Amino acid sequence: MHHGRMPGAVRAIANEIGANKYTICGNGTLIYDLQKEKIIYNSFMEKKKVLDIIKICEENSIYYNIYTENEVIAKSLNYNILFYDKENSKRPIEKRTNINIVQDVYKYIELKDDISILKMTICDSNKAIFGGIIKTIKKIPKIDVLEIEHMSRKIIKDGTNEIPIEYYYTEIAKQNTNKWTAIEYLMKELNIKKEDVMAIGDNANDKEMVTNAGLGVAMGESMLSANKIGNVCVSNNNENGVAEAINKYINN
Repeated sequence: MHHGRMPGAVRAIANEIGANKYTICGNGTLIYDLQKEKIIYNSFMEKKKVLDIIKICEENSIYYNIYTENEVIAKSLNYNILFYDKENSKRPIEKRTNINIVQDVYKYIELKDDISILKMTICDSNKAIFGGIIKTIKKIPKIDVLEIEHMSRKIIKDGTNEIPIEYYYTEIAKQNTNKWTAIEYLMKELNIKKEDVMAIGDNANDKEMVTNAGLGVAMGESMLSANKIGNVCVSNNNENGVAEAINKYINN
């Protein structure tokens, strides 16, 4: 089972659906063995690189957050973090995203010895400013910057009001860290052939696994289906597209 989220939130979902073997978290940054309750593979970001990126963001007043094994570190509730915060209020405690608001993020990361950083997210509502910062960050060696062309649009429900938040964002991880790389590690461990792997995805960070899996499934009305990525397309997430894929291609 695969997710961009952190181990705690994924574990809660895994319990709910009776998945009890492995979860891949943080876009392929780590594989967690649910039975042994331990990490069996990781591809964490180098602390020095993270500090370099923080510096660039700070100098350019760009909003960023840092995902560790158990929390998201940010300076304020904005963009994606604002959305998580609102979502948290609707969720049971075990499914919440642990948000840590820190005044001086650079110092916080610098002083923490045993910090495991899965990825960083960078957000801005201005396309030109965002594009400029991405160019600068891409010059840093041995990191991957996720290519996301579109603007993220999320709706926050506040009482009866619906407040849209729109922003450009990207995710930064250690080089060659993605969901497919982590799946390949598991395939080796469990002696599973590529032909026997099905991957279901809807976003830029799912591209590698949907392209490389024996059967790549694109969710309907998603970035992947729009770009014809994957072998087949199923209904969207509001119409049980994942269940459709499982019933059609696995249970048969």
